[in-house]
Amino acid sequence: MFFKKYSYLILALLIITGSHFAQVKTGPTCKELILKSIKSIRDVKGLKYHLKITERGKKGYNFYESSVKFSRQPRLIYLYIKGIEVLWLQGKNKGRALVKPNAFPYINLNLDPMGNLMRQDQHHTLNEMGFDYFGNVIEYNMLKLGEKFDEYYTLAGEERINNRPCYKVIIENKDFAYIDYVIGENESITSIARKHFISEYMIVEKNPKFKDYFDILKKGNVIKIPTWYCKTVVMYIDQLYFLPISVKVSDDKGLFEEYNYHFLQVNPKFEEGEFTRHYKEYKF
Repeated sequence: MFFKKYSYLILALLIITGSHFAQVKTGPTCKELILKSIKSIRDVKGLKYHLKITERGKKGYNFYESSVKFSRQPRLIYLYIKGIEVLWLQGKNKGRALVKPNAFPYINLNLDPMGNLMRQDQHHTLNEMGFDYFGNVIEYNMLKLGEKFDEYYTLAGEERINNRPCYKVIIENKDFAYIDYVIGENESITSIARKHFISEYMIVEKNPKFKDYFDILKKGNVIKIPTWYCKTVVMYIDQLYFLPISVKVSDDKGLFEEYNYHFLQVNPKFEEGEFTRHYKEYKF
């Protein structure tokens, strides 16, 4: 009777502990997490968020904040930056952005997103808005690394960032360096950067003879370019959306750029007219 009584107790304990262990879920590996993030970036149809930016510039660090509305197909962008409004619509306005400045001349301007006025001492353009650009850089690096992925990428636990639970990923490009590059036919600083998935601002910064992105390059000349986009990335991937809501990028000099996404809405329902200059909340 004694053994029968306790055999039932042991059986009950086994069932309870067994069900507990069955409920424990193992998290994704680092590679699985990165692949899932890349897929999530591709699946984005629209976004709303508040973006805080830190970028190294010619005279120190520049700090920006903007409210962003982004539609992917067609590509539509609205920005609000301290009274400045920017509206860019794919296939409209001859490719130019409609800009309402918060300073003289206080009239709407139509500006080239790749031009000097909109690119002045900034690392990126409207073309990189959203997560696609960074996702492409990460995907290219993964393909470049192949089986060496785990030597460069580390899943460093979980943290709460920008008021959201995230996975922390660290990328260490231990062989980051600058190499000689021979300029080819009709190449520009931007085309070289896009070809090698590196930062065009870093190219300008490393080659003092360049004043900005628009310097004309001569075929056969030699310049310095980085082997990777950066030396180190600390990236926080949102556990709900699997999007990189915080990205801190460093090179051999230290912090290069940092982007933090707040109040993120993924695939929101936009109101009719929200990407037009006459929308009720805009002041174009």
